[in-house]
Amino acid sequence: MPIDPASRLANIAPFHVMELLARARQLEQQGRDIIHMEVGEPDFPTPQPIIAAAQAHIASGRVFYTPALGLPELRNAIAEFYAVRYGVSVPSSRVVVTSGASAALLLALACLVEPGSEWLVTDPCYPCNTNFIRCFDGVPVAIPVDAGSNFQPTVADIDRHWTARTGGALFASPANPTGTLLDDAVLAGIAGRMRDKGGQLILDEIYHGLTYERDVPTALKFGDDIFVVQSFSKYFNMTGWRLGWLIVPERFARQVEILAQNLYLSPSTPAQHAALAAFRPETLAILESRREEFRRRRDFLAPALESLGFRLTAKPEGAFYIYADSSQLTGDSDAFARDLLETAGVAVTPGLDFGVSAPKSHLRFAYTTGVDRLAEAIERIGRYLSGR
Repeated sequence: MPIDPASRLANIAPFHVMELLARARQLEQQGRDIIHMEVGEPDFPTPQPIIAAAQAHIASGRVFYTPALGLPELRNAIAEFYAVRYGVSVPSSRVVVTSGASAALLLALACLVEPGSEWLVTDPCYPCNTNFIRCFDGVPVAIPVDAGSNFQPTVADIDRHWTARTGGALFASPANPTGTLLDDAVLAGIAGRMRDKGGQLILDEIYHGLTYERDVPTALKFGDDIFVVQSFSKYFNMTGWRLGWLIVPERFARQVEILAQNLYLSPSTPAQHAALAAFRPETLAILESRREEFRRRRDFLAPALESLGFRLTAKPEGAFYIYADSSQLTGDSDAFARDLLETAGVAVTPGLDFGVSAPKSHLRFAYTTGVDRLAEAIERIGRYLSGR
């Protein structure tokens, strides 16, 4: 008798937005014009200095494996980035270059999660985080968050949900799907409470660089015992290059290196050489101008959605998402999103992907397309609503 899939897969749900994207692509193949506001991918091309660095390396023909922890030059560049951008000293020995931020999350959790241990996450949150915990037979424990805490956890939440089985927490700031930020004092308090309880904090900072009212400190400001996940995908516009990094506490560095050696040997060599150009002044100037464009899009889209009857209970301070309360317009955001795609050609993400805390009354809108297309989307949604 053939073996069945591992039992852990029973609790790992599909990534619904990817299925919605697949349907959107089908409609496009049929000649439909679809406005994409569903997938969290910047629409800007990779900056030219990064492309040129990759091309030069590939042309050399010396496209070999790198050390499992990444190119020493790139690890040094990332350490220098923390010193310049954040004023935080991070030895390059603690920098792990990874095959995307997903690999960084997997390395951290593979290093830390014991079978049956509980890990605190917010609800709503990025769905893969809970599934990654389950992949290592851990138990994600959802902390329901709402507008009262700006959709972020508090120290009191840690105390309420902590048990003898808790191993730690995986939080994000800026967060997906809400675009909200942890207050600096709250983040410092959470880091301290984790320390007191003997737990481990992992902070997802994948959307750092994409904040619009204020620059935020890295969690490393509040302790060198925190795992920090970062990515070249979002701020650096390198999604398809599949490159990220992980800052690890020194005492875990060797164990993470062993895991990286075994799980994927080394990150992409061309992508790493490309990323060496990501921190150059000319590249950062391009990226900062794009951050301003994201701000312009957010400032257009937020009031436009409110004019249609959506409620913005989360303050979108970062990333490129607006998590809108759709309860005044529909009792089922999943059905609404699917019908909106089929009828109006606008693709948005239902709350179903992000947890069980009021998913049917929320939709995520990604402002990863130009203002002209966002304006067209608003017109289409308006016509859709008036025609129902």
